Amino acid sequence: MAASVWTGYLTFGLISMPVRLFSGARGTRVSFHMLHRTDNARVKQQLYCPVDEQVIERKDIVKGYEFRKGEYVVIEPEEIKKIEPKTAKAMEILEFVKQEEIDPVYFESSYYLAPDEAAKKPYALLVKAMKDTGFVGVAKLAMHNREYTTFLRPYEQGLMLHTMYYKDEVREAPDFGTDHATLKDGEVKVAHQLIEALAAKWDPEKYYDTFEENLKKLIKAHMEGKEVIAIDKPRPTAAPTDLMAALKQSLAQMEGKKKGPQRVEAAQRESEIEVKGKQKSVSGRKKPPKRAA
Repeated sequence: MAASVWTGYLTFGLISMPVRLFSGARGTRVSFHMLHRTDNARVKQQLYCPVDEQVIERKDIVKGYEFRKGEYVVIEPEEIKKIEPKTAKAMEILEFVKQEEIDPVYFESSYYLAPDEAAKKPYALLVKAMKDTGFVGVAKLAMHNREYTTFLRPYEQGLMLHTMYYKDEVREAPDFGTDHATLKDGEVKVAHQLIEALAAKWDPEKYYDTFEENLKKLIKAHMEGKEVIAIDKPRPTAAPTDLMAALKQSLAQMEGKKKGPQRVEAAQRESEIEVKGKQKSVSGRKKPPKRAA
């Protein structure tokens, strides 16, 4: 397992256990370097001080809070260490709640919470008790110069920890949504049938990033001197004037169509690019200049 991002103690009543946090998810992306268009040389980003008119090193940088235009309170790293709360090393479960009571809009990042060798028994006890009762734990945790509200839930044979946004960080949308009172019972009934026709068992393995795959194909095509065929984008459609007719037509189209993984696979394939042309030698590619000895 990768290096831990936090080490400390998890407390549950009078029970304290040493634990470690490991990243539970990480995005994967095709990465690009920034090049000078004229010669494909890789460019460098530098930190520049306009007052001294010189490039400076990272070690010469401090954090500053602008309290008035052009005026700053300078904070040193040692000062930040002094004000770390207790939760920087000890995470206490403050309460237990039902998971369905927590709106997913509050979810931020996911981590594996693993016990040290000496904590395996109390850890296992907590996992089993939470599974049996259906509760998740709510705790406070400080890391990366921030204190989070977190919730802990049973996952496989252990615990998963999720950091959460605070209430004031979740943006309000007072005009969001619409009134349901204008809907007719028949329209709702057919909408239920359409949902049931599209219903499937959740399987994350059947989903992948078609944009990422297209980038890989585009890079390979460049290397082989081939071309890619642009994807036909869907045209904007107007809202249906006859909602019931549109619902019934949608339901009719679902009959005999692929379901579950096959439907997802077909939809994703429609977003993938095609490559055309025979492989040929690539000419005209610029190479960065050689460095002087």
